[in-house]
Amino acid sequence: MKEYDVIVIGAGHAGCEAALASARLGCSTLVLATNLDTVGFLACNPSIGGTAKGQIVKEIDALGGQMAINADRSLLQMRMLNRGKGSAVYSPRAQVDKNVYHAQMKRTLESTANLHLRQGEAVSIEQISDGFVVKTAVDLVYTCKAVVLCCGVYLNSKTLVGQCIRESGPNGFANARYLTQSLIDLGFTISRFKTGTPARVRLQSMDLSKTVEQCGEEDVRPFSYITDSIPATKRSCYLTYSTEETKRIILENKHLAPIYNGTINGVGPRYCPSIEDKVVRFADKERHQIFLEPESEDTCEYYVQGASSSMPASVQEEIYHSIEGLENVEIMRDAYAIEYDCIDATQLDATLMAKHIPGMFFAGQINGTSGYEEAAGQGIVAGINAERYVHNKPKFTLRRDNSYIGVLIDDITTKENVEPYRMMTSRAEHRLVLRQDNADMRLTELGKEIGLVTDERYAKFLHKKEQIESAQKQLKTVVSPKVYGPLFAKKDEPVTGAGLTVDEMLRRTNITTKDMQELGFFADIDEDALYEIEIECKYRGYIEKEKEAIAQANKLENKPLPADIDYLAIDGLRLEARQKLDKIRPANLGQAGRILGVSPADIQILIVYLATHR
Repeated sequence: MKEYDVIVIGAGHAGCEAALASARLGCSTLVLATNLDTVGFLACNPSIGGTAKGQIVKEIDALGGQMAINADRSLLQMRMLNRGKGSAVYSPRAQVDKNVYHAQMKRTLESTANLHLRQGEAVSIEQISDGFVVKTAVDLVYTCKAVVLCCGVYLNSKTLVGQCIRESGPNGFANARYLTQSLIDLGFTISRFKTGTPARVRLQSMDLSKTVEQCGEEDVRPFSYITDSIPATKRSCYLTYSTEETKRIILENKHLAPIYNGTINGVGPRYCPSIEDKVVRFADKERHQIFLEPESEDTCEYYVQGASSSMPASVQEEIYHSIEGLENVEIMRDAYAIEYDCIDATQLDATLMAKHIPGMFFAGQINGTSGYEEAAGQGIVAGINAERYVHNKPKFTLRRDNSYIGVLIDDITTKENVEPYRMMTSRAEHRLVLRQDNADMRLTELGKEIGLVTDERYAKFLHKKEQIESAQKQLKTVVSPKVYGPLFAKKDEPVTGAGLTVDEMLRRTNITTKDMQELGFFADIDEDALYEIEIECKYRGYIEKEKEAIAQANKLENKPLPADIDYLAIDGLRLEARQKLDKIRPANLGQAGRILGVSPADIQILIVYLATHR
């Protein structure tokens, strides 16, 4: 029987971040993976980032995590999404080489001190007086003080292609058949969710003349703050569309779709539907966008983004052949749906530890979330807290007002999700101050205090911070019309009769910080710092209002609720509120107010109750 401080079950994106955090902070850490080929594997789309997800990747990086570094190392191309909207929702998204990403992440785990990587299926977890006993399918037994479950979509998973149903994990990998029962025995509520993936098709069989080529953007910064530069586009993506023929084929074969004929019982993600689901739900739309994305530099397989399906393979052939540019496409791997077990994450606290089993943490899709980035964000928080639990340190939590990861964890631990949770910018009420460009300013100090931020990363953070402070001092400088007149004329801005401060020029006009460098300002200030200064100037009024709203919200966040409070006995609370509060047991009034079924009137009753029962 081997002993470890922490055992991480699963080596997907949550498991990798959890294990690296735990090991780097000094815990002897074992990672169990059903197959070592699944380490950091991109089972679905070959991309990292996207709307709201890009912010999470930046936050993981600021805390000292690995995902952003790995994405930069395996990059095929990078784009900034939402440029047509405000900077609060700008989101970086990268196409990455899925084979390189896996190899780089596996190598990182293998070379990390205190970290031990082992192929093996965990089949049971037993709670003992000083920790846990974990048993594997080949009768190996390990003990640990804390355990982190990052099982992804492997628990009792099955894949579906029409009526062909296999007991399998993603991509044909073996599933985990026994661990669910162990979780039920430990008192966890289990749900059944579903997701899916599209076919992979052969590049040479596509007619790219009927598509729109999409290259990476040259002016996008790397994901990681310690990556100096990223390459130009290595592989292109292509935009195409489904057709009226696609719609006809799907509707005529709707009865063969597992999501409509009762074969699938799991609940799928609302914001990432299959192509058949999109056609049925959005019947008024004549066509849907389809993106053709490269899987790797060493293969001709392309991912058909926007066309996931669980239709029979023969129907899939018809569907894909009806898409513009894919009339003669060769399918290399069939699309499929996958069902899997997950837990009710309201049984966890904000550290992602089970409320009723100290030392047991959960992260990733086992918590009912979707996406690599959401999983990795949970993973680093769970890994940090596993180490802090082992070493009897204070708990580490992120808040809704300092990170998207904080929003994500608060949402899944206070709201009962009936479908896979996907992070979106609209879920973050303070998104104006949670931008992708300032994640380092928000979280690097926290990462340094925890112990994950390296000296190299911290030195770069301090350099940027000093540059921002230097630039802020120049904002008060008054510039005369004689100086800025030629620049204003070039920008079609009216020239005023009196001097303007640099701050006023940035706020009132379409002049940028780069333009100001022509006038001699912000010399030797890096692009990252310049960009952040410009946003802070142009949106200052809104940002100040946002900070006031945060201060108001924190008044409720700072009012803790006793752990032993008897909600069922509080007069005045509605029955639904009593039941929800008793089940979820929020840590403070702010969390209580975000529980579905708890009204503002219920919160006022709780405030009165706390005041009279001090």
